[in-house]
Amino acid sequence: MSTRTFRITVRGVFDGLSDAQRTELLAGAAEHDVLRAAYTPEGHLSYDIAARPAFTFRFSDSGEEEEDILEAAERAEEAARAWLTGLGYGFKNLRSSAEDLSQAPLGKRQRRAARSSGR
Repeated sequence: MSTRTFRITVRGVFDGLSDAQRTELLAGAAEHDVLRAAYTPEGHLSYDIAARPAFTFRFSDSGEEEEDILEAAERAEEAARAWLTGLGYGFKNLRSSAEDLSQAPLGKRQRRAARSSGR
């Protein structure tokens, strides 16, 4: 059986931040810029607190079965919740979406490569 790779996106909104927390998030904004976003096992947080209080965590995970994606999404939400709670950041509207990359449609280059290799 092959390993499936999952990409999980957890979104939410900061809520009830103190002035000190907002200042702290603003100070770290460069390393959490969406242009640096990546799906990682430990999760990558991106936000633009100066524009709006929304945030996005991006996680990568894996599993053997198609159903493993549900557990991966739960782990990602729990990891996001733990990070936010651990730093004392209030949040609301936490929701996740997950994608099984083995089920993702091929891009134009991938389709061309598959045709030329005779697959």
